[in-house]
Amino acid sequence: MTTQSPTVALLGAVMFAAERHRNQRRKDAEATPYINHPIALAHLLAPPGGIADVTLLQAAILHDTIEDTETTAAELSARFGDDVTRIVLEVTDDKTLPKPRRKQLQIEHAPHKSRGAALVKLADKTCNLLDVASSPPADWPLSRRQAYFDWAKQVVDALPRVNDALLSAFDQAYAARP
Repeated sequence: MTTQSPTVALLGAVMFAAERHRNQRRKDAEATPYINHPIALAHLLAPPGGIADVTLLQAAILHDTIEDTETTAAELSARFGDDVTRIVLEVTDDKTLPKPRRKQLQIEHAPHKSRGAALVKLADKTCNLLDVASSPPADWPLSRRQAYFDWAKQVVDALPRVNDALLSAFDQAYAARP
């Protein structure tokens, strides 16, 4: 891995994530491009959260690449370094497990997250709540949307307290609970 300017390094992560998620869509009624989600995370971390650490912003952009694409940890490490990869792995669910177990593990593992992983997880849950509130998946009835909000709050409440501005953004998103 060569040394790059922070801007070039961050844009490299955006380009990589865009390529890996190119055929994926969000579950909302408009089926928006999936890449909007990791970009929203990085945007939430940067201005409101005051995060300028490029490694953390790269991890936010890349947070779903291992979980939702054919990307491997070795590939991420070779391209973006071990620090980015550690954060991504820390927020990656084991898709071989049933969904209810994965959701429970997110709650159980939340208190033990590193600062970087806690920030990415907090931004992820906040962005997901904003999306579910403003443009929920078409096939999600009210009860499922409410359950998602409540589960996300359990995850966030269990995370280490890492950034008051981001926590406030989460609380505001949660206040829009359907």
